[in-house]
Amino acid sequence: MTDPADNSILLTGFESFGEFDVNPTELIVKALDGEIIDDITIKGVVLPVVFGKAGDLLINAVDETKPKAVICLGLAGKRHDISLERLAVNLDDADIPDNAGSKPVDSPVVAEGPPACWSTLPVKAILAALKKQGIPASLSMSAGTYVCNHVFYRLMYELQSTPLIPAGFIHLPPPEVLEDKDSEPGLSILTRATRAIVETTLIELDNHG
Repeated sequence: MTDPADNSILLTGFESFGEFDVNPTELIVKALDGEIIDDITIKGVVLPVVFGKAGDLLINAVDETKPKAVICLGLAGKRHDISLERLAVNLDDADIPDNAGSKPVDSPVVAEGPPACWSTLPVKAILAALKKQGIPASLSMSAGTYVCNHVFYRLMYELQSTPLIPAGFIHLPPPEVLEDKDSEPGLSILTRATRAIVETTLIELDNHG
């Protein structure tokens, strides 16, 4: 891993998978790609829902982008708020096949890796910022054992030697969970929340830089 640059933040999402014909994280990442927040350009990357390949592409994107921070988004179809993940576990264990048909069982993400790796995003500051905007959010200790956790663990394992780059994973609920007939559409709320997540990460990075 190389030292971070000062002009970009890497934001990733996933393609559609399983029963979900549309993945809101893909839409959000594409919408925010190229947007500038506090002189920092968002670089959006959509990852495949494929064990191994998704992690490899993410690490390649980090190496190529040399970002100031890395924020990975994933869809959690059964959750009802934005889940700020705190811990990635060294385990691939799939209930459903990935988009390439792979369905690992009790396999390590990295054979020589530790049992778990912590997020280095300012999750409590992000939680406060989201709640200030009235956006449902919570801290979470489990990103599952599917491809979301796979890329989360790969990311944190690879960045162990580069502590200057805060990074982590955030699960988003389906947009319809947040929708209200008389207010903002769910996808708009999730996009606004993602901007707040980026802004808070950059503020905290500057405060502790």
